[in-house]
Amino acid sequence: MSFASADVNTTLNQSTNALRRLSDSLFSGSSMAVLIISLIIGWLLGRLVAHLLRLLSRTVGRSADASTNLATVERLRRIETWIILSIAIVRLLFLIVALYFWWVFTHNGQQSTGLVGASALLVIVLGGVFGPLLRDFAFGSGMMAEHWFGVGDLVTIEPNNVQGVVERITLRSTRIRGLNGEVIWVTNQNVSVVRIAQKGVWTLAIEMFVSSKEGGERLLERVNALLPTGPSLVVRPLAIMKEDQTDEGVWHMTAVAEVAPGRNWLIEKTAIELMSKLDEKSHRPVLLAEPVARYADNDTEREFARAVKNAKKTRRPTRKLTRPKPKH
Repeated sequence: MSFASADVNTTLNQSTNALRRLSDSLFSGSSMAVLIISLIIGWLLGRLVAHLLRLLSRTVGRSADASTNLATVERLRRIETWIILSIAIVRLLFLIVALYFWWVFTHNGQQSTGLVGASALLVIVLGGVFGPLLRDFAFGSGMMAEHWFGVGDLVTIEPNNVQGVVERITLRSTRIRGLNGEVIWVTNQNVSVVRIAQKGVWTLAIEMFVSSKEGGERLLERVNALLPTGPSLVVRPLAIMKEDQTDEGVWHMTAVAEVAPGRNWLIEKTAIELMSKLDEKSHRPVLLAEPVARYADNDTEREFARAVKNAKKTRRPTRKLTRPKPKH
């Protein structure tokens, strides 16, 4: 029993001495001075490289804004996204290099046991204190690898229904400029669903039945003159895309407009109310029924048409093979 107690006391003393030596080597005055200087230099170098990368991202962003080819815009936005994302990665790398330089400079020739102890301490700190950050990094890396969204995209992020333009993406968080001018930060691990507005706008159509083709066109012109326009309102006013005479004195007209995300009420509600009021006050009303608004994305309609076409297909009846009856 005494031998066991002696072994336990010896082990405790050795562990205490090892921790004391590790603490003295890590937190001595000279070691802390080298650590602070290394971190400052790494921080300054990181800021310098980040500034250069931001200048490059602005140049790419201006090229994307000036391009009229949608494929080119998407490619340049993806490049801009990766440049901005690399800013956080470069600054983190400079921090790691600074810590590595501090360790090598102040612990040259350190025994492996000290290195193992420091590594164990680092793992505990990273796992306990920086656990949420590591989860953000994991989610952010996954989103960037799968190209969920990029800088300049108009997005809606669930579950908090955050809408706006993506201004900045890092491995930890995403910064969004809201439609009302607010700056919104979202941690990447809280991004569960992302809805992206194709081409940066929502396309809506109004279906209307009128008694006169010319009267319907004049009504749309009057509504367009009253609707508020701008990059965050009605981006493109109502334009007639289709007009057919379905019966004598009955015209079916389809007008399409583009609005900023979240401003769909300008077409779904305001435009339709204006049509009804203006038509009521007109000397010759032309509306035969209340206009109806709907979403009108070409890609979506094409996919829906394909799905409906496939659903209408019927399976060919298979003829069952019957065995011949045995002859008696």
